[in-house]
Amino acid sequence: MSVKFYQSENQVPLEMHKVRMVQKLSLLPVDERLKKIQEAGNNTFLLQNRDVYMDMLTDSGVNAMSDNQFAASMMADDSYAGSETFLRVKKAIKDVFGCDNVLPAHQGRACENILAEAYCGPGKVALMNFHFTTTKAHITRLGATVEELVDPKGLIPQSNDSFKGDFNLGNLRERIAEIGAENVAFVRVEAGTNLIGGQPVSLENMLAVTDICHEAGVKSVLDASLLQDNIYFMKTREARCKYMEVGDIYRLLADHFDIIYFSARKLSFSKGGIICSKDAKYCKEMMTFVPLYEGFLTYGGMDVRTMESLAVGLYESLDMEYISQGPQFINYLCKELDDYGVPVILPPGGLGCHLNAGAFVPDLPHNQYPAAAVGCALYIAGGIRGMERGTVSEQREPDGTERYAELELLRMAVPRRVFTLSQIKYCADRVKWLWDNRKLIGGLEWTEEPEVLRFFFGRMKEKGYWQEKLTDKFRKDFGDSL
Repeated sequence: MSVKFYQSENQVPLEMHKVRMVQKLSLLPVDERLKKIQEAGNNTFLLQNRDVYMDMLTDSGVNAMSDNQFAASMMADDSYAGSETFLRVKKAIKDVFGCDNVLPAHQGRACENILAEAYCGPGKVALMNFHFTTTKAHITRLGATVEELVDPKGLIPQSNDSFKGDFNLGNLRERIAEIGAENVAFVRVEAGTNLIGGQPVSLENMLAVTDICHEAGVKSVLDASLLQDNIYFMKTREARCKYMEVGDIYRLLADHFDIIYFSARKLSFSKGGIICSKDAKYCKEMMTFVPLYEGFLTYGGMDVRTMESLAVGLYESLDMEYISQGPQFINYLCKELDDYGVPVILPPGGLGCHLNAGAFVPDLPHNQYPAAAVGCALYIAGGIRGMERGTVSEQREPDGTERYAELELLRMAVPRRVFTLSQIKYCADRVKWLWDNRKLIGGLEWTEEPEVLRFFFGRMKEKGYWQEKLTDKFRKDFGDSL
């Protein structure tokens, strides 16, 4: 249940935890911030963390673990095979998802690689509500293709729809019939569509997708990396789920999906990755790729201390107080910015607050990479590191032409139990200043463009001298303040 404040003007998200360990931060002067972003090739991934005040790049592997997770890590059984630690992980998967068949991997994209190796190849098509960058890269490198079948409501930046990540069910049926079930590698549901604002998928829609898959004889796959956020939204937005226990939703989904995988850098707030299934045949089809690419079947590239914290984190993800903090902080930040008139994706999703960079700098064309430009500007304005989730995060078409993103977003991730509310308010304040000075933001162009996953390590430069002008305006408005 939510906690109400006696004085309504004091209503803020109330943390149900206390901080027991801290890490010192620094906030560089604005001239230094300008220098650092340019040295990083205008790519926030290439910034050094010591030069960042608020690291909102991702929530992957940077969430705060609980005291029980740290304590569990000291119980680890350091053995290559037959590890007691792996048995505890298997028990946690059984207790949470109800699945007996478990394959470990070193992280979520390793799970995607195994899925792609097992089921993708030339002529195969993977259908999904929306792609994720690494998912698509693993599938296409093997000669298969990806098709996105998200409901059109998912691409509307601001609406009142609670589940903008839903599949377009009519399109799903049509495409399976047109492609042929034998040519569908799998149908993948991303529970919390990362690239369109962390938007959730309803339980009703997920179960309808699996029904269609079972009728057609194609595999259904759930990417559960952001499932705990998605379950929070099911519990608070979907009437059917209001009185369901969190664990009941986990197990119901596992009953219907053929394969579930997740990044434990997100789900469980530890690290590593897991593939699981109620049906042993799927794990048997994939298991040979674990020792080939990852490690033995009882650790899959994870160290045992990580595995112990993963198991505890899965149990903690059954607690609504545990899973609600992220969505509540994200909602608070989105509301602050929306009240300021800043264009953000609404309703708020999971993972982070998403600035609609296309509306932030509407005159900047796709080929000058507006989301990346706004990300650089935000670092200059506040030492805040976000992540471009627009055209830079796409990959070029086979003929070399640019594939423009449906939405140009700058994601400001909110790692769980990491930031204080004063830091969230600082972020909102600096974004508001940037919004008021948005006319100064210009475009970017490539200087080094990798062929694959260019957003990770590509380098760009500003077009003109807009970053220097933005820095000068900051000095004018803030004086000697950081």
